[in-house]
Amino acid sequence: METLKFTIIKNQGQYDNYCEILEDLISKDDAKFQDEIDLLTLLIEKWDNEQNTFNDSDPIEILKSLMNEHDLKSKDLVEILDLSKGTISKILNYHKGLSKETIRILSNYFKVSQEAFNRPYRLINEVNRQFRNASLMNTRKNMIEAG
Repeated sequence: METLKFTIIKNQGQYDNYCEILEDLISKDDAKFQDEIDLLTLLIEKWDNEQNTFNDSDPIEILKSLMNEHDLKSKDLVEILDLSKGTISKILNYHKGLSKETIRILSNYFKVSQEAFNRPYRLINEVNRQFRNASLMNTRKNMIEAG
């Protein structure tokens, strides 16, 4: 009986190994590896979903935790995301939300599901600073006073 090349991930070591293999296959940019890429992506996402300890964290807490885990600074995010230092600062300080493209890049870079970053969270918005309890999720409140 032939043994399977890839199996359900059972431990962190196997997960790390599969992430490295996936990264290598993706970097080769060869269509002949697409089935393996798809299978590894599925297995890694399954592990991520089962092991996910991010459920109580907002996307910025998750990002900061991953940055710490990978020994990254905000200047590294400038290069990874191809964004300005100011934009990275606004994101990390809850002044700007994550775009779809940023979520996609972070998900691919850190090998986590996009759902980890694609959740509502509170922003500190200059326009709404006087509303202490305003729940902001990438929106601006209309500041027109009622007559």
